[in-house]
Amino acid sequence: MDARDLLRSVRMAGSAQGRRSARSAWRRQRIDARDLPPEARGGERARVPGTALEVEPLPGGGTVRFARSVLRVRVGVGGAVFCGWDGAEPEPSYAVAGTQKWGSPRERPSGGCPEADPRAVLEPDPDGWRVVSERVTVRVSRHGAVEIRTPGGRLLRRELPPRWWDPVGAEEGQGAARWVQRSETPADARVYGLGGRAAGPRLAAGTYRLWNTDPGGSFEPGDDPLYITMPVQLVVADEGCHLVFHDNTWDGRVTLRDGEEGAGSGHDRRGGCEVRMDGGPLRYWVITGTPSRVMAGWTALTGRPAVPPRWALGPHHSRWGFGSAQEVRRVVAGYRERGLPLSAVHLDIDHFDGHRIFTADPVRFPDLPGLARELAGQGVRLVSIVDPAVKAEPGLAAYDGGRAVDAFVRDARGQEVRGVVWPGDAVFPDFTDPEVRRWWGGLYAERLAQGFAGVWHDMNEPVSFAAFGDATLPRSARHALDGRGGDHREAHNVYALGMARAGYEGLCELRPEQRPFLFSRSGWAGMQRYGGSWSGDVATGWAGLRASLALVLGLGLCGVPYSGPDVGGFTGSPSPELYLRWFQLGAYLPFFRTHSAIDAGRREPWEFGEQVLEHARAALAERARLLPYLVTLAHVAHRTGAPYVRPLWWNSPGDRALRECGDAFLLGDSLLVAPVLEPGATSRAVRLPRGLWYDTATGEPHRGRTQVLLDAPLGRIPVLARAGAVLPVAGDDGTTELEVWAPRQGRTGGGVVFTGDPEGWAKPRMERFVSRWEDGAVVVERDGGAAPAYTVRMRGAAS
Repeated sequence: MDARDLLRSVRMAGSAQGRRSARSAWRRQRIDARDLPPEARGGERARVPGTALEVEPLPGGGTVRFARSVLRVRVGVGGAVFCGWDGAEPEPSYAVAGTQKWGSPRERPSGGCPEADPRAVLEPDPDGWRVVSERVTVRVSRHGAVEIRTPGGRLLRRELPPRWWDPVGAEEGQGAARWVQRSETPADARVYGLGGRAAGPRLAAGTYRLWNTDPGGSFEPGDDPLYITMPVQLVVADEGCHLVFHDNTWDGRVTLRDGEEGAGSGHDRRGGCEVRMDGGPLRYWVITGTPSRVMAGWTALTGRPAVPPRWALGPHHSRWGFGSAQEVRRVVAGYRERGLPLSAVHLDIDHFDGHRIFTADPVRFPDLPGLARELAGQGVRLVSIVDPAVKAEPGLAAYDGGRAVDAFVRDARGQEVRGVVWPGDAVFPDFTDPEVRRWWGGLYAERLAQGFAGVWHDMNEPVSFAAFGDATLPRSARHALDGRGGDHREAHNVYALGMARAGYEGLCELRPEQRPFLFSRSGWAGMQRYGGSWSGDVATGWAGLRASLALVLGLGLCGVPYSGPDVGGFTGSPSPELYLRWFQLGAYLPFFRTHSAIDAGRREPWEFGEQVLEHARAALAERARLLPYLVTLAHVAHRTGAPYVRPLWWNSPGDRALRECGDAFLLGDSLLVAPVLEPGATSRAVRLPRGLWYDTATGEPHRGRTQVLLDAPLGRIPVLARAGAVLPVAGDDGTTELEVWAPRQGRTGGGVVFTGDPEGWAKPRMERFVSRWEDGAVVVERDGGAAPAYTVRMRGAAS
């Protein structure tokens, strides 16, 4: 029992829920002991590829047959490289989904991968073979090493020959073989991603587990793993950038190793990583290029990010423990009376009847549709939590309906798997079964009838309370896996992804005229197709504030651009200063929501004194002013995969100092935000990317590639605008205006503006603008020379 298990056991001891959790943990352990194959570590045979025997050229690359393994290499149109060992193909895959189109909600991602590049040919190389394409060169050695190089020959990544441990009695390449693959990267390489990691965004040397996990309480930067783990690494080095994705859903670990430049006898010691998986296929994708090109290729492969409705880019307020419709009304009235904008209120599990999903407490929330209509009249939407666990209670509509379609996960003997969650004994839908996904999606009709405008998925790692061990389903539990069949070892990490797909597609069918609003605590590669995420239960404290930014940046570099933290932290009571600094950061993040636990302090801005209230009002006003820009960034993310929140090195990956900076970020290409993450700070240093930057509060220009000290009084955090930027902002009358920051003399700037249907599927309008100097003044033109049909406000005076 580790320290986390011990703490969980002590916390649960003596309560009825604790006793149920202990029984559930013992039951899970017995089921796995009975139904899982024994772990015969000593009886497994180690295997390496051996020497190459023959090759077979195929479109985009070919197959290399080694003495004990087979490697398929294929370069796709656009340059994405696929490598699969021992018959592993790109599909079926839960991640690969093709390009999501904009238009009818029925135009959803259709599983697929890029076509093979017909110009890429497998040809002999001095040490083996190579595949040369326009964007990448792949070299395969005679013993199974794979090199990814730039067209100019610079090494980005070397995958060493893998090693498998085949179960005794299984033919080579068959069965649930464990495997390990080690790689080398340039000495200066820095790694980002691996899902939502609290210690990022740059991932330090060490081991990271690939198993979606509820930490069982609030978390801080040292806690790992968390709710969203993905085998996705974005690697940035002087030689270039690349993303590597190991398409395998099993439990595993990634160990990162930093390189050392000039180590030893004048030579660099390369960095790299080791990927160990407990089973499943050894297949991976590599995408190379600039950061923007890499993310475009990654989201072309796994699906473009969904565009939230416009209202979802405004401020949200949530609490576990509103307790009644009257309390919801009181909080919303508090925002209105103080002139504070509010887009949505979220109801947590306490609004259910006995924590049963798809119900409403008839006493505390007797008329949810009426409450929703009342709030909608004030411009506020209601959002509902939805958990996957269904109370095992005959007579409950969700339980009876699920049993009728055989929806729930079973064990190897055909019995329903029982766990313990908020409503007590519960069963779990198998979201890897397409029929179950369709059934589950239909259940959201009840939420829409109650007046909810969106949903948030929680507890979907999935969680089953346990006094010790993994708080999830038995690893031997059986899943459909979309017709292939398998157990929870393979299904666990994609359980939440399947739930998100079910909810998204259900909402599309039930309300086809509107884009769904859905976000999820857990997920996997490709989850951006269906919505976004949030931090989960981040601890209240300055460390939790820093972790919040790390999570948003890391998820964005894994293809999930819409996310944000629990502003103020999930637990405890933040100090007025901490709350305000968190609030100011949240105002510049894609998903802006205050939230807290049932036993935590309040999170309404007026609860922290008049000074905090006034400063929070200013942050909310700036959020409202930037709403057209956030809408534009949402559409840019959908078209290109570029996250709203980007690391400072996004346009300057060769700047090594920027690669180490995780306490500031770019909001799109035009703004740089430097939040205050330390108590008592009234100024902060930040290294600027190349170019010229204006302090948006003072108008003072600062040259890039330098470190500057910026004022950060309690009332604001530093925000800088790139010289030449053209930003769509909301004017005083609510219409969209263009805020133009003067370019440097002799230089041009520009920007893009998306407008259109705020909630539906009509194709948006895109306009490009260029800013430049002409006869001593800055002029702005729409692409093609036309004058902009917006009010233009000039800022800055670069020379």
